[in-house]
Amino acid sequence: MKTLQSGILELSKYPLTLLTLAGVILIILVFIRLKKITLTVRIISQLSIGLALSVILNLFKIAELPSGGAITLGGMVPIILLSLFYGPEIGFLTGFMYGILSLILGPYILHPVQVLFDYPLPFMALGLAGFFKDKKLIATVIAVLGRFTFHFISGVVFWGSNAPEGMSPYLYSLIYNASYLGIDGLICIVILTLIPVNQIYSILNKNSIHSH
Repeated sequence: MKTLQSGILELSKYPLTLLTLAGVILIILVFIRLKKITLTVRIISQLSIGLALSVILNLFKIAELPSGGAITLGGMVPIILLSLFYGPEIGFLTGFMYGILSLILGPYILHPVQVLFDYPLPFMALGLAGFFKDKKLIATVIAVLGRFTFHFISGVVFWGSNAPEGMSPYLYSLIYNASYLGIDGLICIVILTLIPVNQIYSILNKNSIHSH
């Protein structure tokens, strides 16, 4: 709780960052509204459970890099699952909320745009899996590549100065982010390949989201 409180206090020092994040969540909610997706109690409860599971799984780090990023026990799986269950919009919302939790628990702020590219946007990208509901392998690969893209851009623009002397920021960001996301992604692929996604959906008695 102390970490949570300190993270919130740290964020409160950056009103422009908070305004930027509020703008993103507003866009997501408007998009969901335009798509006529109903956020039922069932979906909200499962979204909350998914967030909790992602936080827990990300706590178990197999390896952690010094400047951020870690190999986890499938921390991306719950967000990808929700995307497969309910489509990309719910995946985007879940990913955004997880990104905010991650920001609160470990804020590192250089610039409002950097915050977007390091926290909510990469995890929102996991919602891309929802466009490939019946192809969970492809869905997972696309989701992880989407997350990688945002981390890669952030690595070049905001963290390129960390590159060893003589190394291109592009190469540095590519190697750095691929080194942990590649393995983390493989772990997610193995998990999602082994678990019966459709059966889990049926057992949980989830109803599909319909557009009206």
